[in-house]
Amino acid sequence: MKSNPLSDSIHRMLVLRLTAAAIVLSLLFAAIAFYNNQERMEQEVFALARLRIDQLNVYIQDLLDSSESLSPAALEKRLDEFVDASGKIVVDDGRFVLVRIYDPAGQPLLDRPDDSFEAIAAVKQAVDGAQITPLKPDEFKVVSKRLQGQPFVGVRVPLTNSSHEVVAQVLGVFAVSPAAIETIRGNVLRTMLYVIGLVIATALVIYPIIAGLLGRLSRTTVKLLDSNLEILQVLGGAIAKRDSDTDAHNYRVTVYSVYLAESIHLPRVQIRSLIKGALLHDVGKLGIRDNVLLKPGKLDEDEFTIMKTHVEHGLEITDRASWLKDAQPVVGGHHEKYDGAGYPAGLQGESIPLAARIFAITDVFDALTSRRPYKEPISFDESIQILESGRGSHFDPVLLDAFCSIAQALYNEYSGRDDEKPKERLEEMTNEYFKSNVADLLT
Repeated sequence: MKSNPLSDSIHRMLVLRLTAAAIVLSLLFAAIAFYNNQERMEQEVFALARLRIDQLNVYIQDLLDSSESLSPAALEKRLDEFVDASGKIVVDDGRFVLVRIYDPAGQPLLDRPDDSFEAIAAVKQAVDGAQITPLKPDEFKVVSKRLQGQPFVGVRVPLTNSSHEVVAQVLGVFAVSPAAIETIRGNVLRTMLYVIGLVIATALVIYPIIAGLLGRLSRTTVKLLDSNLEILQVLGGAIAKRDSDTDAHNYRVTVYSVYLAESIHLPRVQIRSLIKGALLHDVGKLGIRDNVLLKPGKLDEDEFTIMKTHVEHGLEITDRASWLKDAQPVVGGHHEKYDGAGYPAGLQGESIPLAARIFAITDVFDALTSRRPYKEPISFDESIQILESGRGSHFDPVLLDAFCSIAQALYNEYSGRDDEKPKERLEEMTNEYFKSNVADLLT
């Protein structure tokens, strides 16, 4: 079965987008899973810390009720008794590695670090740099932070006297255990795998349906594009035949223009516009009456003035169809000259559209090397000399250099040919630039 480039491109785009969706969704849900696990751990640490601090609050209530007895020495003695009575706070998720008690003004009263913990220096430095603000009786603060690549949870809880007044506050730093970290990582990884699996499973279910619909769409799109391109060639050929006895000029000059555009690496989208413009460059001649258009001899001044209006007619015709509007740079500018002596606008230099400057060279070259009812073809060398005589006046010098480097090969291959070869090559080019990529069709 013959491959459909548009269909293939759409299928590739669909697969890529489904893959991208799986990655984005998995990362999004992984972030949510990580946040939820971190929040859960913070809540558990806070609940554990609040429970033990409430127990401590009760245990040292007498000290808290008497400001004279709330000294560092008294606090340390009672804290040691409390730890001996209730044990250290060690759970599966980790342990508290630093406990510090502050007075209401935020000045340290007691510091109890776990010096056996390897990162205790970093913990102390972080706590020393923290801003300790007053707490209300029922207020608390919880914050998560990474130190030396390890996660910690800090908790600040007030200590109150019997009158429910804050007379001190406790800051505890909880070090998350490696086992807890691995649990979080495992949860995040499982979430990512679940989401990727779900997206893949969903894609496998809906892909045949979408692929079928896209296949119909691509076939319809290709048919519409084929119709547009066919009408484009028929219309261009009809114009050429009205002005001469063959439409081969249109095919040859369009092929020449594409080769020249490729030699200067013109973007694909601009080459597509160039093809349309080259085929329709003289579409405005449909508005020129026969006694002027088909006059065998030289036109007088009034007749030439009428003939020049074919450019305006061409712009009006191509303006009526959105698909043809990008042909207007060539339709409207192919009679402009590099020195500003052309028509209809007298544009000069690079103010002339690039596509029109390209076409001006190839149009004259084909006219010189082709047989017309009123002249015989001119040799290649003489044609190049005539083009050179227009360097900087009629033609863009840079583009003329580029064309001269490929002109001999084009002359040998296509010059004077009225058979199917120029048309067949143009069809290959239109397939390449209009059908080879779905993105091209969407521009």
